[in-house]
Amino acid sequence: MKQRLARIASAFLCAVQCKSNRRTAISRPVQTRVNERIRIREVRLIDDEGNQVGVIATRDALEMARERGLDLVEVAPNATPPVCRLMDYGKFRFEQSKKERDSRKNQHVAKLKEVRIEPGIGGHDLETKGRAAQRFLESGNKVKITVLFRGRSITHPELGTELLNKLAVQLEGSGVIEQAPRMEGRNMSMTLAPTRQKVDSTQKEDTSGKQG
Repeated sequence: MKQRLARIASAFLCAVQCKSNRRTAISRPVQTRVNERIRIREVRLIDDEGNQVGVIATRDALEMARERGLDLVEVAPNATPPVCRLMDYGKFRFEQSKKERDSRKNQHVAKLKEVRIEPGIGGHDLETKGRAAQRFLESGNKVKITVLFRGRSITHPELGTELLNKLAVQLEGSGVIEQAPRMEGRNMSMTLAPTRQKVDSTQKEDTSGKQG
């Protein structure tokens, strides 16, 4: 009986360990194989000028890389045979990293700005609030316009809808409605996103400002 229980426990531990190993293997990032880490017998080689050399022995490809002071880098591991290229891998990694950093720098991160109004707001003040929302949109940000209902004004939600629709018309050239007017507790809100042209314009300004 004890031997049987021991076998069952051993089998259970083995199954858990195998499952854990599979999870680890799945989550492990795929690494690019370079030079001696490429252990397959043959590769399809592309030289450093982009010319197809053809299928050759991996040791010959490594020798060619050494003669030119370059690295043999596996670029298509799932091909048959795998495709490798001659390149300066250190320089390639540096340039890729620089491109990623530059891309992140030039990327405009949109923020959500909020403009608050009340049902009894006057026409002039409403236009002022609309101009504030327009500045946010033209800077590439989203705008949430919120109508604050106080006291018994909550019984007239149609006033909030009317105000938001007026602002949507005023902001037609600068933004598009992303979320139509809707109630959120005692408030009513509408969200606008900048038009595509405004976003592109803002990104160009950011880029030119950094270059200057």
